[in-house]
Amino acid sequence: MNSPAITVDDKRRTFRRLHERGCFVIPNPWDVGSALALQSLGFPALATTSSGFAWSQGRADGAMPRDRVLEHLQILVATARVPINADFESGYAATAAGVAENVRRAVDTGVAGLSIEDASGVATEPLYALDVAVERLRAARQAIDRAGADVLLVGRSEGFIRGRPDLDETIRRLRAYASAGADCLYAPGIRTREQIAAVVEAVAPKPVNVLISGTSEFAVSDLAALGVRRISVGGALARAAWTGFLSAARRLAADGRFDGLGSAMPHAELDALFGGGP
Repeated sequence: MNSPAITVDDKRRTFRRLHERGCFVIPNPWDVGSALALQSLGFPALATTSSGFAWSQGRADGAMPRDRVLEHLQILVATARVPINADFESGYAATAAGVAENVRRAVDTGVAGLSIEDASGVATEPLYALDVAVERLRAARQAIDRAGADVLLVGRSEGFIRGRPDLDETIRRLRAYASAGADCLYAPGIRTREQIAAVVEAVAPKPVNVLISGTSEFAVSDLAALGVRRISVGGALARAAWTGFLSAARRLAADGRFDGLGSAMPHAELDALFGGGP
């Protein structure tokens, strides 16, 4: 018997409920196979990763064109039975009007949420001025609202990963993004208990996403106790996959040995995982 169809509206309602209480992990697939594998493990939602997707296409993070990203979003939404949050970088536009148009197109893919960063892409001034960043986020909010879509908007402040690790400035920006219409706040790069607690308190009652991109002193229960609502891993799972692949390939290339293939998953196990298809 086939499972009942899950609509885009169903996914969006589910996604918003996930942000209302508790704490959940939202891991980051980079293609259809990784999305299906993560879904099979019971994660309630998934988030795209700009870096993981770019690497899978032989490009550096940030080098994927907008239309390829939109196509990627549409494919993952059609593949997954769980909500998809889009890593929409800086909105793929220099102006607020451009951000609004691109967000509208992202909404049309069926995503349940999307994030907008305040990274400018300019090395000397890596963050947009606060008033410009707020204007861009407000334009994203208005585009979502005009579309009549219950898409959750994530406001990201990038200072800690763009060479501007100033907690007070990060909090000032996150509060401004909350006022501009962000439903969830995110400061990738904050790591200490004190930093995380300060951000959670500063934007309460709005939910906070924390990035854990490597081995951490925290378990999910620790972050939940700090008031974190959701936890993502960014490109870490993609990096883990590339690590295994390149480790085995380098051993083969350098030594002519096949030892690195010994820990590979059995063919039959992978066939069983994907036998049902999307």
